[in-house]
Order: sequence, then structure tokens, then C-alpha cells
Amino acid sequence: MPARALADFLDNNNVNYHCYNHPPAMTASEVAQFSHIPGRHMAKTVIVDVDGELAMAVLPSDQYLDPDRLRQALNANSVRLAHEEDFKDRFPLCEPGGEPPFGNLYDMKVYVDDTMLSEDWLAFNAGTHTEVIKMGMGDFLRLSQAQSCSFAMLH
Repeated sequence: MPARALADFLDNNNVNYHCYNHPPAMTASEVAQFSHIPGRHMAKTVIVDVDGELAMAVLPSDQYLDPDRLRQALNANSVRLAHEEDFKDRFPLCEPGGEPPFGNLYDMKVYVDDTMLSEDWLAFNAGTHTEVIKMGMGDFLRLSQAQSCSFAMLH
């Protein structure tokens, strides 16, 4: 989903947001650095396989996903990082690794780490490696239908 389609989704849901361009960056930490966004506000989207179903885990860019903590939080049998081959066709209009954290648009559940809930706003890739969207946390939670739980760990 390129930034324009995502912007249309946000506009149609009356969300106040800002879209920023930045130099090409592959990791959420690089995006945060190039965009001058604190790591705790820059959300990275990690695609996970939860008991055979793809889902999105959304966490601060300055933290790591702990699959075992997510498995315990969801009371799942297994959680593993998904391989790009597992989901590359799921996001036809996104650059690989640029998926925005709206799994509900792709028939995927969204899990957000509890640490992000203390922030008023977040920023995330807008489907590319050169565009970021910044919006309020409340609007994100409402539109993404994210379930919060604890699964991130510090670097």
C-alpha cells in the first residue's frame, strides 16, 4: 500500500496525520534516525506466524521482538518470525519491509507492544522505504484494531 492509498484510508476515517519523506532506509532504526523520530515513537512492523496464521507485531524500533513472550501473551502453541516468502504476495503494493501496521487491511491480526501505549503518537513506514506517517496513538489503535500485549525487549 503506497502512501497515497494509506493516506486515503486515513482520510476516509477522519484521522489527523502527517506524511514525511526521508532518504531510503531499510530498518526502522534508520528510518527513525533519518526522520529525527525517537525510537520509542517509531513503530516497526514484524510479520509473525502465530499457530499457522500470519499476524503483525508492532513494537518500538529500538526494541526486539521476543517470539516466546508473544507466544505466552497470546497463549499460542507457536510463534515464529515469518519468512518473506510466506507473506510477499500479501502486500502487493508495498515494498518488502515497508508494510504499514494495519494488518486488518490485509486480513491479519495486529498485536502492539504495551510499551507503545504510553506514547501519544507513533510513526511508521507508509508502504515504502522513503515515506513515514505520523499519527495519534488513539487513532492507530482504533483503526488497526490492535490487541496490546507484552512481547518487546530492549536491545
